[in-house]
Amino acid sequence: MILLKIILYQLILFKLGNSMKFKKLIHIRIEKLISTVLIFIALSGTSCKVQSKYPYSRIETVIDTIHGIAFEDPYRWLEDRYSTETLDWIETQNIFAEKIVGNSDLRSDIEKRLFELNNYEPSISPTSAGEYQYFTYRPNNAELPIIFRRQTPEDSTKKSLPISPSSDHEVVLDPNGKTKENTLRYSILDFTSDGNLMSYSVRDGGEDEIKIKIYDLVNEVELPDSLPWSLYNYSGGFTFDNNDQDYYYVKRSRINGPRVMYHKLGTDIKNDKEIFGKDFGPESFISANYINDGASMIFGVQHGWARSEIYFKDLKNDRDIITIIKDVDARFYSKFLDGKLYVRTNYDADKNRLLAIDLDKPSISNWQEIIPESDHVMENFTLINNKFYVTYLVNGSNEIKVFTKSGDFLENISLPKFSNASISKSDGSLLLTISSFLKPVKTYIYDEISKEQTLKYQQKLNWDPNDFIVKQVWRKSKDSTDLPMWIIHHKDTKLNGNNPTWLSGYGGFYVAIKPSFNRNAAMWIERGGVFAVATLRGGSEYGELWHKNGMLLNKQNVFDDFISAAEWLVDNQYTNPDRLGIQGGSNGGLLVGAAFTQRPELYGAVLCGFPDIDILRFPWYINNNNAPALLEYGNSKIYEHFLAIKEYSPYQNIKKNTPYPSIMIFTGALDTRVPPLAARKSVARLQASRSSGNPIILRYHQKAGHAAGRGLSFSQGIKDRAMEFTFMAQELGLVKK
Repeated sequence: MILLKIILYQLILFKLGNSMKFKKLIHIRIEKLISTVLIFIALSGTSCKVQSKYPYSRIETVIDTIHGIAFEDPYRWLEDRYSTETLDWIETQNIFAEKIVGNSDLRSDIEKRLFELNNYEPSISPTSAGEYQYFTYRPNNAELPIIFRRQTPEDSTKKSLPISPSSDHEVVLDPNGKTKENTLRYSILDFTSDGNLMSYSVRDGGEDEIKIKIYDLVNEVELPDSLPWSLYNYSGGFTFDNNDQDYYYVKRSRINGPRVMYHKLGTDIKNDKEIFGKDFGPESFISANYINDGASMIFGVQHGWARSEIYFKDLKNDRDIITIIKDVDARFYSKFLDGKLYVRTNYDADKNRLLAIDLDKPSISNWQEIIPESDHVMENFTLINNKFYVTYLVNGSNEIKVFTKSGDFLENISLPKFSNASISKSDGSLLLTISSFLKPVKTYIYDEISKEQTLKYQQKLNWDPNDFIVKQVWRKSKDSTDLPMWIIHHKDTKLNGNNPTWLSGYGGFYVAIKPSFNRNAAMWIERGGVFAVATLRGGSEYGELWHKNGMLLNKQNVFDDFISAAEWLVDNQYTNPDRLGIQGGSNGGLLVGAAFTQRPELYGAVLCGFPDIDILRFPWYINNNNAPALLEYGNSKIYEHFLAIKEYSPYQNIKKNTPYPSIMIFTGALDTRVPPLAARKSVARLQASRSSGNPIILRYHQKAGHAAGRGLSFSQGIKDRAMEFTFMAQELGLVKK
């Protein structure tokens, strides 16, 4: 069939005569089709060595001159996602990737095991509204989560506990089968106080944009007050007024920034009133939350991940907005509890402290310190029964301390080693939630008097965590900074320098990498692999200075930290470069991109997902909903930032005649946060380096994106991850179990 197409295009070319424009187009199409044919022929007996067999990627160099320095971009044409040439190129790359990974017994075995590991009974947290409790989960026979409800239990102690799936649950809204590829996602946002109306988001695929719909639960109809497809806040971004007749929402824009809007039910959304936000650009986020039983509202404004502001609005009397915190170079996270505004902040406290702020006297001189800074990062707090329960980060794990309302220390809550923990109050009970790398969520009732923890719910496991070992080791980075790293492996693993090892990291945006439960990692470990997670600067594990030492002009520190983790694993006989694989997504995609361009000889394989991989031209991509990231990465239009960025931006640092490791880059057309165009161009440039026979492949979905777990159906998500795990397994020598 493909050969017939080639003949047809040759005939068309003959008919077009001297039309050079059309000649060029047809020649391109013919070359691409021939490339596809050659791929099928050459890979009929696929080998790991694929040199000179890549799909055709046309070179049409564009020169960018930034601050007087010229940068060549030979694949600028691949930035046009809608062109026929780009779409054909993507299709050919997907075919090539499938041929490289292949339909082996190993792939089938991995896919089967990933399905078993992920087809589990979920832990479901209910939300009460009216006479019902509402919740969302995916039944084992469904591709997508469904919104269910049940009658609220009469026993108050059962109201807040996690729910197990049941055939008695009533379906409220089911997205399954609404689209051909099952890519719709419904998420509950809010309810009116009487429980008659529900707002929920609708997302198609993995894009950040959503619709917000208003559903009449009594009459089972959608109201015309729904909001159209756009960018909205998902957290602190939609709330019904207590009068059940209005709602507030935060609408974002790639150009004008976020705005808090007011809508009255029954009116045209075109007439919605702007309440707050006109002074802020697209690099900012806004949250809007009710306080004082809905009489007032607190607006939180976040500028990137290092600075924030707080404002107050009296809704009942419709008074002017009052500034609580502004022009302070620090981050503030607030909760309104028992009539006071409590704020966790790094203002004059690198690892955070807890303050109380009087809304009538908000000046800094009147701030009251409740709990001072300690040696460990204060991560969260809540006020329960006149006691503060405060969660701390200690070398990446959680500790929970209890204080009086005035800030006097009372006690520590006992937690297992290497835990991820939180505590909350619901319907009179204190719920303690604990998880770890190897154990899923367990929910306990915590008794304040006896200190006993009574297990009320736990997810089931289909492997024995006692077969695995979790350890935390320490290493030094290039500048001698001490950093920890998590390592998980089977108890029978021998440190012989020959273990297939999976190293991941993130390192940015004040995100702490904690002992998070990872079902997919079990598949790797139970087959004899080692799974490692590197703690890197740029996160929140050790405070704001730790964060700042991994951002802007200090971003190279993060890459050095990650490289030091790889070197430590090799030096300490866990693995060797041929059997060491690295993986990262989003900012972690930038991380592994910088790692394989700076130290290509150190790794055997790379998984690079939805990556921020062209930071030099990042300011020109901010219409892709990523303007806030400029405050973390820097802006190459600023000369000082440019000098740092040009040294590490992966796309510009891909060099010819360099033996790169095996690399899979995966992304999707609906990634409206991180532009997929850079991933496309990077694959073309890497394939053109041609100095090693290691495969460079692209996995590209037209429906996938950054949000909602890529935005794919359950079975498609399993297939994709199986392909990624198979790629790593075959390149690093992980055997079938």
